[in-house]
Amino acid sequence: MKSLDTPVLFIIFRRPDTTQTVFNAIRKAKPKKLFVSADGPRKNVKKETKLCQQTRKIINKVDWDCKVYKKYNDKNLGCKITISSAINWFFKNVKAGIILEDDCLPNQSFFWFCQELLKKYADDERIMQIDGSNYLFGKKIGKASYYFSRLNDVWGWATWRRTWKHYDINMENFSDFKRKKIIFNYFDNKMIANWLMSYLEEAYKSVGTNRGIWSSAWSYAICLQKGLTIVPNVNLVSNIGIGGQATHAGPSFALYSHVKTQGIKKIIHPKFIQASKKADKLRFKIISRTDPRLRKGTKIKNALMGFLKRFFK
Repeated sequence: MKSLDTPVLFIIFRRPDTTQTVFNAIRKAKPKKLFVSADGPRKNVKKETKLCQQTRKIINKVDWDCKVYKKYNDKNLGCKITISSAINWFFKNVKAGIILEDDCLPNQSFFWFCQELLKKYADDERIMQIDGSNYLFGKKIGKASYYFSRLNDVWGWATWRRTWKHYDINMENFSDFKRKKIIFNYFDNKMIANWLMSYLEEAYKSVGTNRGIWSSAWSYAICLQKGLTIVPNVNLVSNIGIGGQATHAGPSFALYSHVKTQGIKKIIHPKFIQASKKADKLRFKIISRTDPRLRKGTKIKNALMGFLKRFFK
């Protein structure tokens, strides 16, 4: 297999097991440039220093023709600061690239899917992200290899410097965004708009702290720019780290760990660039079953088991 021309950012922390598995997939793709970001250990967590050291040693196993760039924190900065600063660093050095965390295991098709579409849409300001994930459980949207969405996932994805420049961890214009109800112009589905708005408000309240989810500010940037996300019609990235030491993925997200990956042999492009309302509605149904803030008074285990029996007979 030829080497991958597209740079890869690999974000790691303290999980040598999942890191090794994802590293093996990256090794198979042989990117010519590999950027690695690692947060430092927390002082109050037993044995975390050793785990961080073990995880970082995996990167020393690069045995293909590759330039490796490292950004290792001595102290723990937390998920939000570490990941956002890692992506800032990445796009100071490259114009476009692929981003993987230590629990996001890609099918080999993912790398070549991203590479082709990063080139195809390099100058199209409408497109802001390329997803690796698909959580429609076998439901296809159109006849192409991918569709366009107003919803984005960040468990294996790609983007450009031209779009990441809109990322603002402080969300400085959020007050105007909220006052003008811009989100309701972006989403015509009020349930989706209100759900995402709850995350954006939470992220804005956490500005200046270590709390919150870094990706909410990215979703905010996409909304603000009225951007679109490319979503493959099959799942290209599997999350292998849900539960255990996962940072934000609680038990209700266990459903996603059952979604295996498939490959794409030949990429067929859609005829039109337009967000699929059907796909976003289907995706939101899945979100409604997994996001704790939408699941008032329900028992997570029973709901998940019923859902799994329906889709994984």
